Amino acid sequence: MIVTLLQNTSLEVCASAIRTCWQSFDKSDNGGQKDKELIDRVGNKFKHASTLEHLFYTFYIQGVSRALLQELARHRMASLSVKSTRYTLKELKDEESFTSSDKSRAKKYLVFTGVDLVDEMSIKALENLRVVLKEGISNDRAKYCLPESYKTELTWSINARSLQNFLTLRSDKSALWEIRELSHMIYKALPEDHKYLFNIKEYN
Repeated sequence: MIVTLLQNTSLEVCASAIRTCWQSFDKSDNGGQKDKELIDRVGNKFKHASTLEHLFYTFYIQGVSRALLQELARHRMASLSVKSTRYTLKELKDEESFTSSDKSRAKKYLVFTGVDLVDEMSIKALENLRVVLKEGISNDRAKYCLPESYKTELTWSINARSLQNFLTLRSDKSALWEIRELSHMIYKALPEDHKYLFNIKEYN
């Protein structure tokens, strides 16, 4: 799994939005300590969390499963653009046959769970998909054979208020292991001066 922060809104924009309410622009320090304290005080302590929606982050996320993608879809206040199976399944057509013991090649396409039986069945499903594609069946039909472990990638945009919710829920030990790992990687990818806005549970 790889997480790359593509862009983010500056803290100064969020602080300016908050200062609009009181017309206190003269107290700004251009995204410095005063503005950071203001954002935390108004957005978090005073619970005017809508002000945090002026902060946006866009990530490029690679090497996650379609099972994780389903989990991401539950976070409504976010935008995602996902690698298309309609256009990209052709990557499998020229592969040699996969066997259950051939994890090295299959790992290019699958996220492994560490449970041998599950991973073996995923490789079998991958091989079934390869066979279907070799038969010349269209991607739109063949993709119904996709295992949940099939890797995908996406561009994901989210505002700070929704990201707080995401990180709180998905860093919890009861979250799906893969999305829990993702939550920690997203947090690590954030700009250092933004991290104070987010609480995240330790990963172990």
